[in-house]
Amino acid sequence: MTISNFLKSGHKGTLISAFIYSDMSFMVWVLMGPLVVFITQDLNLTESQQYTLVSIPLLAGVIFRIPVGILVDRYSPKKVGLISQLIVILMLLFAFLSNISSISGLYTLAIALGLAGTSMTVALPLSSRWYPDEYQGLVMGIAGAASSGTIFAAALGPMLAESFGWRAVFGFALLPLIATIIYFYLNTKDSDQPSEKKPLSDYLQVVKEVDVLWFMLFYSLSFGGVIALSSVMVLYFYNHYQIDPVTAGYYTAACILAGTSLRPVGGWIADKFGGIKSMQRFFAVTAISMLFVSFSLPSWLALILLITGTGSLGMASGAVFQLVPLRFRNNVGSVTGLIGAAGGLGGFFLAWVIGQSKQMTDSFALGFLIFTLLSILSIYGIQKVKSRWRTTWGAGEVTSARV
Repeated sequence: MTISNFLKSGHKGTLISAFIYSDMSFMVWVLMGPLVVFITQDLNLTESQQYTLVSIPLLAGVIFRIPVGILVDRYSPKKVGLISQLIVILMLLFAFLSNISSISGLYTLAIALGLAGTSMTVALPLSSRWYPDEYQGLVMGIAGAASSGTIFAAALGPMLAESFGWRAVFGFALLPLIATIIYFYLNTKDSDQPSEKKPLSDYLQVVKEVDVLWFMLFYSLSFGGVIALSSVMVLYFYNHYQIDPVTAGYYTAACILAGTSLRPVGGWIADKFGGIKSMQRFFAVTAISMLFVSFSLPSWLALILLITGTGSLGMASGAVFQLVPLRFRNNVGSVTGLIGAAGGLGGFFLAWVIGQSKQMTDSFALGFLIFTLLSILSIYGIQKVKSRWRTTWGAGEVTSARV
């Protein structure tokens, strides 16, 4: 595999558009996390309401991903992406113009923002269908690096909220979303060989595949971990270290930058050395990093460990999607929807665990220990399935990719 050959293959306009589309969608998906400190100061939210508000978009994203994945397989991914983005834009516009000021209104907006969390269910199959097996890890890593949009939310959200008020941030978020939907419409093209339309009953059969469940576990930790941390880390630095929310936003952005920018690297490493071996290494780094974060460390050391742990999670998510298109060639959209839903559910669960840890023990330690335990479980799972994978759908006579 060479970069020059990669650049000559596929459809670069679609790949770039898919990345930007998901990137901006993820920015608004986790927007409540960076703003929750300012919302709390204005509306006097309880601690329970704070963590509920940042968790609702993650859970809503889980619920929406499965039907969106089915629609992607049955209809045009481009059309599904355009309609989804338009709905998110309209909801943000309503929130901005209505001067939202109640917790029930914020919960409703948080549910609507969950639709933005389905963007990779559109972007991944849209990009994957244009490229051969040997480039799937890199392609899915690029298209799936969408959580880099959370960097903008973490870095700019608190700064804009402090300067203009948290409600104004909804208006600012509309600008890149509108530019994105125009660019996506003009530059995206559905593959000439879209997946075959199937009856809805066929999608239920996918759930029975044991490999789907394994991939869901791996992605719930890797992708879900990055999303959970991007949603609650501002609260973590603000409450645990008494760091002001703007600086906490910058710290969060640094961690998420590692998790998102290294996702394509994880896909590239998986292409080169195999997704199985790569995932084992990445989850091992995560386990060690989060174990040490659970101790009461100086803020600078916790930041370094969180950057390391989040970076390894990002690379693991890239490695997961090097393997998914190889295993499920004819159901990429629906399987991506299921695995993506697991990632969103993992994000919701891990964010909820971190919040519960703080509320029940007045410490975040238990939440980070859960990261370590899930990493060890994932390593065990990979060890359990790797021989079967390498001798069936990952065998040399079946695919040219490294598994």
